Amino acid sequence: MLTAHAVIDLAALRHNLARVRDYAPESQVLAVIKANGYGHGALAVAEALSTADAFAVARLEEALKLRKGGIEHPILLLEGVFDPGELGVAAAHGCEIGVHSMSQLEALERAHLHSPVTVWLKIDSGMHRLGVAPEQAAEFYQRLQKTPSVKNVVLMTHFASADEPETGQTEAQLALFNQCTQTWQKDLRSLANSAAIIENPEAQKDWVRPGVMLYGASPFADKDAHELGLKPAMTLKTRVIAVRDLKAGGSVGYGATWQATEDTRLVVVAMGYGDGYPRHAPSGTPVMINGKRYPIVGRVSMDMITVDIGDADIKEGDQVILWGDNPTVDEIAMLCGTIGYELLCNITTRVVYHYIDSENPAEVR
Repeated sequence: MLTAHAVIDLAALRHNLARVRDYAPESQVLAVIKANGYGHGALAVAEALSTADAFAVARLEEALKLRKGGIEHPILLLEGVFDPGELGVAAAHGCEIGVHSMSQLEALERAHLHSPVTVWLKIDSGMHRLGVAPEQAAEFYQRLQKTPSVKNVVLMTHFASADEPETGQTEAQLALFNQCTQTWQKDLRSLANSAAIIENPEAQKDWVRPGVMLYGASPFADKDAHELGLKPAMTLKTRVIAVRDLKAGGSVGYGATWQATEDTRLVVVAMGYGDGYPRHAPSGTPVMINGKRYPIVGRVSMDMITVDIGDADIKEGDQVILWGDNPTVDEIAMLCGTIGYELLCNITTRVVYHYIDSENPAEVR
């Protein structure tokens, strides 16, 4: 009997990619599958999203795992290479290279690559994390154009607040990026992440870079995935391992942070922060058992969560859904004061992954 396991629906991934194309029909899709496919399994995600135009990861090690798994799509290293010695390896494996610093530019200028690479020049339009300052962009661009190791240049930036459209920051960043790149009309551009794909059609340009929306989570705090036409790809499940009666006034869990106000029944489920469930989930956070929502009570332990079921008839071995279609990962994240991205990425290696295809039930592995 499986206890903690994550069921990944490959059909949901394909559906969400189709929604990206609905939102941005004129753009090519650079599917972001860094951090092990946002916790879903990067290789399985890449195979499911085979109709994407290219993939993006954070670093070379992630790209090499995809190549080893047989993925032949173009792969962009969003952060570029961290050491000049990685350039030859990246080029040999057909990777495209992000450039955001002078050291990366100089490494390319010194390199003697077997084949030139496509470079994505990241311009800092206001995120102030990585990127070339706007006043330096022309120098970087001109030097890249003269570098034998560079085949062509794609212009890129990243939005800081696309999930908060009311701030106006995205429009300001877009205007600065357009001003900075207006003389380079022949070059492709990439600006829009998941939130901008949905909220800012004018930012979609030649390439869009969907991330969390591919996995069926919302990039917005005030809009859920269903509202955006997205399907959660991960359902995190476990089982009831004990049923306990508790008298009024009794407490449960470390620190005795929760006490029963009346006689009740608790179940213990095999899930905890050792599996990636957030330790700071408060009492009242819902789980689904036998089609009904019940609140967790007490502190989340490393291996166990306690749930108040009242007088419900629930038995050892019954299935528990931590997140999926109901409750969604976004709902759990909101209650925990974080975002769905973090919860999805935090699933640990002891959780068993099970891949299904709800459109083709025979395709199960």
